[in-house]
Order: sequence, then structure tokens, then C-alpha cells
Amino acid sequence: MPVRIQKGRVLDALNLTPLIDVVFLLLIFFLVATTFQEESLVMDVVLPEASEAKPLISRPRELVVNVDQVGRWHMHGRELGEAELLAALQQAETNNPGRQTVLIRADKRCRWEYVVGVMNLCNRAQIRDYRVSTAANTDTTTTPSK
Repeated sequence: MPVRIQKGRVLDALNLTPLIDVVFLLLIFFLVATTFQEESLVMDVVLPEASEAKPLISRPRELVVNVDQVGRWHMHGRELGEAELLAALQQAETNNPGRQTVLIRADKRCRWEYVVGVMNLCNRAQIRDYRVSTAANTDTTTTPSK
């Protein structure tokens, strides 16, 4: 006597094809987005030398200069005068020649001349990449042309 097994109809309504497509797309995305930096460093390549290249002494880090309501300059939680700020900017440019960036965050109630003073010190320190921050965007204004 043959035994009849009742199959459920729930699995007949479940279509796995879109789910498999999504899994494959995610797999492709992560394969493409992954950097294979270690493999590229293993290759035996003789690199050319550039006479004008400057070594990267320390990792470039964006400096943040805050200007308060009355025009005082603050960096790393300390209030700095003009000479101290210029020295700090020059040291940062020396550590990262041509790569140093400065973010200027000014109180909206301060006079614009204090912000221009920070820009002027950046130019004196040979830092051309400085930006002024606003509340809506963190980086809004680009640097002046060289």
C-alpha cells in the first residue's frame, strides 16, 4: 500500500530568486569595494625617484582653529596669540609640506577680520588649503588660488 505524503503549499508561494539575486549583488559590491592593498605591496616593483618630492614626516591631520565671539584664537583647547598660532601653523606645514589643511571655525558673532587674520597667518605659513566652517556644512569655503 503506497503512503501519500501531503506537501505544504507554503514553499510553493515563496520565490527565492530575488533573494539570491540580492545576495549575489551584495557579494559583488563587497568584492569591488574591498581594497587589495596588501597584494599590491607584495609585487616587486622598482619605483622611480622624483627630485621635487617631499617626504611625509607625519600623518596629515586637519588643524582646527576656533575663533570665539571676541576674536580670540584657540587650537587644541588653548588660546593662542598671533606669534604662537603662526609658529603652530609653520610647524604643521613643516611636518606635512604641501599637504596640511586648516579648518577655521568662527563664532557667527565675531568680526570677519579675525577670520581673515587666521587666513593671513595660513598664507604666511605657506598653507594654501584652509576652509571656513558653517553650521550647515563642515567644509564650505575653499582656499584662494595660488
